[in-house]
Amino acid sequence: MAATRLPEILDWEKRMSYWQSERIRLRAIEPEDAPIFFEWNRDEEMGLMVDRIRLPVSRKVVTDWIEKTTARFADESDNYYFVIEILAGEIVGSIDPHKCDRRMGDFTYGIAIRRPFQRQGYAREAIIMVLRYYFRELRYQKVTVKVYGYNEPSQRLHESMGFMLEGRVRRAALYDGRYYDDLIYGLTREEFEERYGVPGE
Repeated sequence: MAATRLPEILDWEKRMSYWQSERIRLRAIEPEDAPIFFEWNRDEEMGLMVDRIRLPVSRKVVTDWIEKTTARFADESDNYYFVIEILAGEIVGSIDPHKCDRRMGDFTYGIAIRRPFQRQGYAREAIIMVLRYYFRELRYQKVTVKVYGYNEPSQRLHESMGFMLEGRVRRAALYDGRYYDDLIYGLTREEFEERYGVPGE
């Protein structure tokens, strides 16, 4: 008896992986990643762009954090921490969908790209990969992200991807001694599909 042919959208040999594009892959964080994250933690400019300059930490603290992160995302929650790496295996950044609310269908994420790999389109690719999965497979209906008012590259990135500026929280972020607004951007599943297509089309 001949095997039944799967519809093309279900034929995994004919479709791109959710977790790998032509340039990058998303994967779980591993204990072996500790040296990279230890050096990344020491980059003060990156610390300012994603949050704040942090106190120096030991390698053990970083290793313990990785273990706790792995354990925290081992359940069935939709919150996750992805490492972004190029196909050669070098880590270029991370993206972490969180505050996932199944009832409301809304979630957010944080993304950071190591400085040597910025302005090369890796953030855009990683965001699209995450949104495609959360919108299509998990059926979330909207993503909302907070961008610091001083982070102009992130503002330009999200606006170029179709995110709408929905509001701002005044004087909520401190950078280099000055206060800036938090900018709130949103993108719906329908807006994503209009820009990036829907399965089978």
